[in-house]
Amino acid sequence: MFRKILIANRGEVALRIIRACEELGIKSVAIYSEADAKSLYVKKADEAYLIPGDPIRAYLDYVRIVDLAKSVGADAIHPGYGFLAENADFARYCISKGITFIGPSPEHIELFGDKVKAKRKMAELGIPTIPGSPEPLKNYEDALHYAREIGFPVILKSAYGGGGRGMRVVRSEEELPRLFESGYREAETFFGKGDLFVEKYLDNPKHIEVQIIGDKYGNVVHLGERDCSVQRKHQKIIEITPCPVLPNSIRNKMLGLSVRAMMQVGYESAGTLEFLVDLKTGQFYFIEMNTRLQVEHTITEMVTGIDIVETMIRVAMGEPLPFTQNEITFRGYAMEFRINAEDPRRNFAPAPGKITAYYSPGGPGVRMDAGVYKDYVIPPYYDSMIAKLSVWALTWERLLARGKRAIDEFIVRGVPTNIPLHRQIIRDPDFRSGYFGIRFLEEKLPTYNFEIEGERDPENIALAISAAIAAYYGL
Repeated sequence: MFRKILIANRGEVALRIIRACEELGIKSVAIYSEADAKSLYVKKADEAYLIPGDPIRAYLDYVRIVDLAKSVGADAIHPGYGFLAENADFARYCISKGITFIGPSPEHIELFGDKVKAKRKMAELGIPTIPGSPEPLKNYEDALHYAREIGFPVILKSAYGGGGRGMRVVRSEEELPRLFESGYREAETFFGKGDLFVEKYLDNPKHIEVQIIGDKYGNVVHLGERDCSVQRKHQKIIEITPCPVLPNSIRNKMLGLSVRAMMQVGYESAGTLEFLVDLKTGQFYFIEMNTRLQVEHTITEMVTGIDIVETMIRVAMGEPLPFTQNEITFRGYAMEFRINAEDPRRNFAPAPGKITAYYSPGGPGVRMDAGVYKDYVIPPYYDSMIAKLSVWALTWERLLARGKRAIDEFIVRGVPTNIPLHRQIIRDPDFRSGYFGIRFLEEKLPTYNFEIEGERDPENIALAISAAIAAYYGL
């Protein structure tokens, strides 16, 4: 049993791991930048230590972080997601210093961190992959060669990172030089390497991911799939499990191949295989693997009853998986709304600032994962996500009703958020049908009216009523 775990992260994911540690009777250690000194996770941890200096570098300096873990007597480090979570050098340094890295092996992080090598490996293991360039590319001339071979449209992707950074859809030869250059620059800025690779672009497929988890003894199980097709600029906005329209023939094959592949490579800890699925043809294609906890793990926990963070910790301690595939049951449907501090009326520009009011939803089947509160000041240095609202229900129809009720209850004041966007999506007939692909938001955003959404806001209505009463009585 670990005595103490250091969390190499911040915000709501740090708080999520702290809670898992508390339930396991393990002491938690938080690290924080000066910008995060008043964050909720800092208050909740058993111990918290300031990493002075640059507010981003505080969570990336793994030598300093691991040395701190050693000095405070931590047995292990959980990286959460983002920052160092998929950094193989970080995992190796932990091991070299006698600290357990709560995650997969450095070799697996390295393998799946290189998307070209990952695709090649998955193809060897019998998983379908999208036609694309066999190696990372440094110039558009090579990209043009492969694009002509594959056929337009194609998509450019960063070879060394995800999250949509460096990603560009290219529909003609004329666009390629400009888009390759801008994608290369963006990838280089975010990942240190700008290399891109070229893939065949599928028209509006579903983005489906498979959650797996393995132990040190060769046991691997899946925890079902999640539909992540509602995206804006390749960033996930809403996730659903299970996909309400995925045929069982596709689901069972995808889940089975994923487990078999991870068994063959000896994968340990949590991980997620991501696929593009063409419902018209029934074909699916592996695109990448995330060797970490996912933001949307919450909804998988809701339908399975399995605590993924706790299981990661137990696996890292050397325990076998406490369940077999046959013992895992899937009950109902769940959906996660990512709540971001960004302004829908200004092209979703990030909106740091002070939260002056915060009322989160509750009731049956509602889960909140958030690291903010009233009077909290959102710093400008980090990702704009401030909370995750997850809902569960027995049927898809009940899930839609519960999701609508919960997102309508959610009020954040002081900074604009994307809550009005979620209120539009949950009412959209095409979303409610389940038959939407990755271009859903691209096509729908121009039709949404955020001014109308603001008028429905409960606090605005209350203020209007108060003003009317005051005017009537001459107050």
